Amino acid sequence: MAALKYWVWLTALPGLGSRMKLLLLERFGSPENIYYAEKEDLLLTEEMRPSQAAILENKSLQRADEILGDCERLGIHLLTLQDAAYPGRLKCIYDPPVLLYWRGRLPLFDEEAAVAVVGTRRCTPYGLRTAESLGWEMTKQGALVVSGLAKGIDSAAHRGALRAGGMTAAVLGGGIDVIYPAENRWLYEDVERSGVLLSEYPPGTEAIGSHFPVRNRIISGLSLATVVVEAPERSGALITANTALEQGREVFAVPGPLDAPDSRGCNALIRDGAGIVTGSWDILCEYQARYPHKLRQTEQKMQKMPEKPVLPPAEENPAKTVETRKVIDTGKNQEGLTDDQIRIMRILSAEEGLLSDEVAEKAELPIRRVLSALTVLEIDGFAVQQGGRRFVRTVDVKE
Repeated sequence: MAALKYWVWLTALPGLGSRMKLLLLERFGSPENIYYAEKEDLLLTEEMRPSQAAILENKSLQRADEILGDCERLGIHLLTLQDAAYPGRLKCIYDPPVLLYWRGRLPLFDEEAAVAVVGTRRCTPYGLRTAESLGWEMTKQGALVVSGLAKGIDSAAHRGALRAGGMTAAVLGGGIDVIYPAENRWLYEDVERSGVLLSEYPPGTEAIGSHFPVRNRIISGLSLATVVVEAPERSGALITANTALEQGREVFAVPGPLDAPDSRGCNALIRDGAGIVTGSWDILCEYQARYPHKLRQTEQKMQKMPEKPVLPPAEENPAKTVETRKVIDTGKNQEGLTDDQIRIMRILSAEEGLLSDEVAEKAELPIRRVLSALTVLEIDGFAVQQGGRRFVRTVDVKE
């Protein structure tokens, strides 16, 4: 913890870019050495200006202590550039983040076939369907979906990955504890339970516009490739695509109608040499030889969300005491549920809610797997949370 204090001090200093922090680390070896360095020695650092050396004369550790206190209170972990778990794939970009904050389950990114899925916030229904389908298919085929948890394409890609029962990684443009946009609260919590939330910004940092282009280099840096699903001519998604190219990563794009404004950016990328995407395997086939133990082609397709039955108001139907619910035949399993999901569906009640811990105990499954399965059942509309985070079935089960 003592060493972390100096990492936080260095990264929290305003006016020093990532590149200068990296140059300082290269020269002095650690933030603690930078903290105790004399101004004359600091000025010998490559590209160091006197104004930047003056910033480093601020030796107050109060802000660092506050941030570390917030992290401990909020269950947020820190990952420094020199930690063994820091992704080598990200470390090799021009300006990797010196310090990352994270919460959830941190994957070994270098061992994952990670693919970034990005696109416009103001997307069309076609873009939403495509992003969710790609997220679902790539997860089913063994890839790790990375995105930014923004409204629109990002959120759809995360939802698809969660529906497939896998984990997903979200890189935020604000602090880990700042939910943006506000309507993504449930998705935010589902990603945290089944995957990881990452940010280079300390807790409490608001998600402002200038953070997102900076954030995008992390999304592409963690990934083997970046897929743009839907983007107009001027879009943050195209910034991510260009950043990916600068990092030596592959870029793919989903084609759209020639007269569709929201697809002009994607069509231009394809014109300029980006890989064309007609299905998830168009992307993953490029990496199967590198990750044969991870990636496998399947013909599974994401099913549509089940429609909830519409019942007449109670006063118009006084004789009816039991609601008509969809029936799930777990023996035939036409919905493609996993074994864990089937076991949990059989345990859940349609009337009395159960806590996730109670479900884990009854199912004799690790809580991690239970939370993952419950997340997907919620997304698919087969279960819902009541007050007090208790889960009930929304469908009847036939065995």
